Amino acid sequence: MHLTPQQLAARWQISEKTLERWRRRGTGPRFLRVVGRVLYPLEAVQACEAQGLVVRKHQEPRS
Repeated sequence: MHLTPQQLAARWQISEKTLERWRRRGTGPRFLRVVGRVLYPLEAVQACEAQGLVVRKHQEPRS
């Protein structure tokens, strides 16, 4: 299963622009380009979540 940038932005409560910026910088979850579309493998998303790499809005960063 894969998530679109719209779905991932909603899941993590961040903007699609943030995901775009992460892609340009080579940070964030692994993604695929398929016929011009960006898709995030669910396994890559879950790996980021397990590592605590996502800080949602209004949430204090981990210390």
